Amino acid sequence: MPTRVLIVDDHARFRASARRLLELEGYEVVGEAGDGASGIEMAAALRPDVVLLDVNLPDTTGFDVSDRLRGTGVRVVLTSDRDASEVAPFAEGAGACGFVPKGALSGANLARALA
Repeated sequence: MPTRVLIVDDHARFRASARRLLELEGYEVVGEAGDGASGIEMAAALRPDVVLLDVNLPDTTGFDVSDRLRGTGVRVVLTSDRDASEVAPFAEGAGACGFVPKGALSGANLARALA
């Protein structure tokens, strides 16, 4: 059974390219959200295995969303255009499994972040 992914990012073009890339690599993208509030609602409704979550959202931060998803059984991997050294150290503190830079997104890198 493929890993089920919810993509939460305010840029529709990134969501579309991430969906295509992950689906080609065997993941099942079960939904997309453009802001934190929608992402939290969709995670509760869809129960994905993982949320690929942008750090910068229009209504909140990915760190806050990750913290709110803590304890729900949904795993979170943060993503951003920012340098990994700016984000990765804070990922675990927010309850995320890891961090994948947007420019390095691949099924293999997502799997490494989940491992």
